[in-house]
Amino acid sequence: MSIGYYTPTKVVFGAGAENQVADMLREFGAHKVLIHFGSGSVKRSGLLDKVEKLLVEAGIEYVELGGVVPNPRLSLVRKGIELAVSEGVDFILAVGGGSVLDSAKAIGYGAYGGGDVWDFYCGKRKVQGTISVGAILTLAATGSEMSDSSVITNDESDPIYKRGTSTDFGRVKFSLLNPELTYSVSAYQTACGATDIMMHTLERYFHQGESLDFTDEMSFTLLREIIKWAPVAVAEPDNYDARANILWCGSLSHNGLMAVGNPNKGDWACHQIEHELSAEHDVAHGAGLAAVWGSWARYVLEVDPSRFSKLGEGVFGESDPVRTIEKFEEFFRSINMPTDIKGLGLDFGEAECRTAALGVTFQNARTIGNFKVLDTEDIYKIYMMASGH
Repeated sequence: MSIGYYTPTKVVFGAGAENQVADMLREFGAHKVLIHFGSGSVKRSGLLDKVEKLLVEAGIEYVELGGVVPNPRLSLVRKGIELAVSEGVDFILAVGGGSVLDSAKAIGYGAYGGGDVWDFYCGKRKVQGTISVGAILTLAATGSEMSDSSVITNDESDPIYKRGTSTDFGRVKFSLLNPELTYSVSAYQTACGATDIMMHTLERYFHQGESLDFTDEMSFTLLREIIKWAPVAVAEPDNYDARANILWCGSLSHNGLMAVGNPNKGDWACHQIEHELSAEHDVAHGAGLAAVWGSWARYVLEVDPSRFSKLGEGVFGESDPVRTIEKFEEFFRSINMPTDIKGLGLDFGEAECRTAALGVTFQNARTIGNFKVLDTEDIYKIYMMASGH
């Protein structure tokens, strides 16, 4: 199976990148913009005022919708669609982190496609187009600024569901990446973001079949860079080099580059296992990934220990597969990330593990994973391991 590599996003990287927002909007034909943002940090930092001023000076009309939270909510997406349609919006500008970008993409799909936007996330319909989206990024984590992905939490369902959709329509037109805009990110969210970046590369690294050695080597380099710079950013939040390297790693980790030459798009089981935790319990996505990765890795290790050995040698100079898993967990703990579910503040017993496993497989309607295909029983065992049972 061949894998395509499509990255149409125009990137402006470096200090002051956000100053080009009006030029970018004009370049991509924007006339009326929906500025979409989070819960207040872009206001407190003055970034939103700056963006508004630049648009006013350029004569570009805009409306605003704030309120995006981590694990972005379907209910706000619906408000955004209604606003975009009623105001005749032809471009959405996401100002914030990955949650804002994911929400902006969903609004674009819904405003363009009509009907129930959740259909695109639960598989009833395929995205056929979108209102164009651009990004000013303030958090290095999800890679949404160059990826085809969007993940939304359905806060209207019981139980709460978290689903994603991937489509080339989800590639934003431009991303303005100023490392200085990430200085205000807390130590905890910086660590969560770094973990998410690593996982996007690890998910692609683990797959069945042959791999391209050059892609593997790029993956190892990216992982080493995060391991080098994440502790610096946690300790020195305004260290430009640390923020810049993490920011660019985040974009490249999730834009498809780390899958080129491999026979499929990767495993992604850990993401599916974590989604049940962040949907139902609203934990930070990166922390949830750190909490389950080690248990997943030990559970699937026997499939191909050599893949773990190559990873360990490339990242740590350590070829023992078990030690490789331990080294990643040691790094997670060094930046105060949990390595089990208890570390998330959750008390999972057998019943909770069973319920979560059924949620992952849509009540036994699917399997997940590629490196090792996992059914409900497999996932239950991984949850139990991650819960200390």
